[in-house]
Amino acid sequence: MTRLLDVKDLRVSFKTYGGEVKAVRGVDFHIKQGEVLAIVGESGCGKSVTAQTIMGLLPKRVSMIKGGNVSFEGKEILGLSKKEMQKIKGSKIGLISQDPMTSLNPTMKIGKQIAETIKKHTDLPKHKVNNRVTELLSLVGIPNPEKRFSQYPHELSGGMRQRVLIAMALSCEPRLIIADEPTTALDVTIQAQILDLLKDLQQRLGTSILIITHDLGVVAEIAQRVSVMYAGVVIENGTVEEIFENPKHPYTWGLLNSIPKYSSGEKERLIPIEGSPPDLFAPPKGCPFAPRCEYAMEICVQEMPDALEVSSSHHARCWLNDPRAPEVEGLVAAGRND
Repeated sequence: MTRLLDVKDLRVSFKTYGGEVKAVRGVDFHIKQGEVLAIVGESGCGKSVTAQTIMGLLPKRVSMIKGGNVSFEGKEILGLSKKEMQKIKGSKIGLISQDPMTSLNPTMKIGKQIAETIKKHTDLPKHKVNNRVTELLSLVGIPNPEKRFSQYPHELSGGMRQRVLIAMALSCEPRLIIADEPTTALDVTIQAQILDLLKDLQQRLGTSILIITHDLGVVAEIAQRVSVMYAGVVIENGTVEEIFENPKHPYTWGLLNSIPKYSSGEKERLIPIEGSPPDLFAPPKGCPFAPRCEYAMEICVQEMPDALEVSSSHHARCWLNDPRAPEVEGLVAAGRND
């Protein structure tokens, strides 16, 4: 299966009054056609910056792409002009943001907003555009779409507004949808509905999805592969089964241990990850997780490990996976969410 999106050694910084913030520091991942990849990590790890870089949405005045490549459909898109990116955004790559109230125009009816996207990126005759909008609203599970067409965003619930954003993202039948924390602002019941909707649409339409999240529950529900980010670096990647059943990085263990466990039937305390992420004004030369890692060795502080192969689809940047590292009993069990 060919790679639809290929990101290699992406490095992004921001100019601030305090100096240069190295937000993304050599990120690598890819997405194949029809695949769902989740990028997971705590706030500030560089997930959303990576997505914004792909979409060409970084503020030019303060952002700097320091290096790397982003290839879409075999074509490099990092250096494209604003006009060239406009042809790709919306038509070939759709975006679902985490806050529909700031993404939708509060003064414009939702039908007209979706129609504008269709008119901008397709040659669909004007008399057919409204019918297409109604079809899309129905496709994403909005009841009475003819009525909703003429409503304003504030007249819809949070879940309905998020469905409108999904309809807008699907309006031009893109090959890739980037969903940036699409369920964060929703209650648990609506979250499940939105995830079911995305999963169903992906299976029916064959659209690839890059989902950005800090919630491993979302990952388990929808993704096929996972990239775990920490301090601007992908520290582990693999299939969902590999990450959940055989994690190989202490940070991934910490994320899994912080998920509530229901199988035992007993009340258990959540195990937090002690400490704070490193200062990205001056990132550490070694593993960025070393100061918070109870298994850290001297080399962890001195040098960042390469991505060591666990299997052909599973890699982890941790010195504990090096053949020369001492064996530590129970590491895998500590990270499992059984």
